[in-house]
Amino acid sequence: MVGTTGLALAAVSLGALLAGPVLAAPFVPAATVEQNLRQQHRVPAPEQEVWWKATGTDMAWNNKHLGELYPSVPVYRDGPVRPLASALRADIAHFLVDTPRGKMRFTDFLDSDQSTNMAVVILAQGKIVFEHYARMQPYEKPIWWSVSKVFTSSLIAILEDRGLVDVSKPVDFYLPELRGSDFDGITVRNVLDMASGVDCSDGTYQRGSCYYEFEASMGDAVRSATSADTPYAFLSTLHAGHWAAQGVGFDYSGVNTFVLSWLVERVMGMPFQDAVTQEFWRKMGAEGDASFLAARHGVALTSGGFMAKARDMARFGLLFTPSRRVVSSERIISTRYLDLLKKGGRPSLLQNARYAADRQALQDVKYNVYQWDRIYTNNDIYKGGWAGQGLLINPDRDVVAVYLGYLKDDDGSEVDVLPRLRQVLDGLYGTH
Repeated sequence: MVGTTGLALAAVSLGALLAGPVLAAPFVPAATVEQNLRQQHRVPAPEQEVWWKATGTDMAWNNKHLGELYPSVPVYRDGPVRPLASALRADIAHFLVDTPRGKMRFTDFLDSDQSTNMAVVILAQGKIVFEHYARMQPYEKPIWWSVSKVFTSSLIAILEDRGLVDVSKPVDFYLPELRGSDFDGITVRNVLDMASGVDCSDGTYQRGSCYYEFEASMGDAVRSATSADTPYAFLSTLHAGHWAAQGVGFDYSGVNTFVLSWLVERVMGMPFQDAVTQEFWRKMGAEGDASFLAARHGVALTSGGFMAKARDMARFGLLFTPSRRVVSSERIISTRYLDLLKKGGRPSLLQNARYAADRQALQDVKYNVYQWDRIYTNNDIYKGGWAGQGLLINPDRDVVAVYLGYLKDDDGSEVDVLPRLRQVLDGLYGTH
């Protein structure tokens, strides 16, 4: 005797057979064989120039094909994919945003020659409300540049929650190799907030400078006979001096980020990429594995080398929102850390920033904190990447947005996505 459940299953099965198989969307190759060969030949020899100096279409290709050019280390997904439901809003695509050429529909702006945007994905209440791939395929895994930095701070926050890290202690408490270096006595919190005071700024990037030599130790800049073999060796003997006392002002430097990732490795007893796998990627139903650029000795470029699908970076953002259960049954980002991001920053750091551009960019901004570039007055939590990437989270609105891009050939004339994106979100999801 067949019960009603059996009859229902039989009906579903028969319906599926009659309807035929569900076909996947057609696969569209990201490049031709000829394009790939041409671009491979355009990459400079590493002993002559840095690969990422390219702009325009060369940079767009490089950003999406780094796994073909340089070594990387994997970040693994696990378990079933957590699907993201779709609730697309046409009013996002049609929303009028301000541009140097006047008002334009948001998608028209993204597709226009004003922009170098490759992709935008917006989630609201855990559902995809906008997804647009202007210059890439959805399956590609471009580099996120400095958006990568928030993996370090989020791991530190998890270790704080477990009582394994005290950010008021100096970093050399956890990393005795830093005793006697410029980081001797600098607190973990000041490193987190880009307020270490160590004179090794991204803003002084040129051959022979402190930051350039840090990048050379990572294999991400041209090496010389005196370049350190690893970033661990570089930092252990760093004597560049201090531009200010710790905790005085903001000065952006990936050196701070690597110190934090080293601390994570020490406390957790594993390579940084494995910590990202253990605490985030295997738990959030990611669609694909990710990776970190690791051009020298397999050491992850934690300050800017993360590569992943746009949807998966959006899944990571969901961990900071009330819709976290869409991707993880486990609370990974604690309420303590979220409260700290929204309320626990120090406005004085940006007010006393080393460079005028950082001091002048304070409109609608409360502060920077824990490697996040800006916490806005409406609690938008933002981290940007050097070449047009971004992760924007607002827990109060339950909104996440991610985007990817590159630099134009004239290096800087592209119109920034972030103000237009925030204009859309403020217009449709409220200013508060």
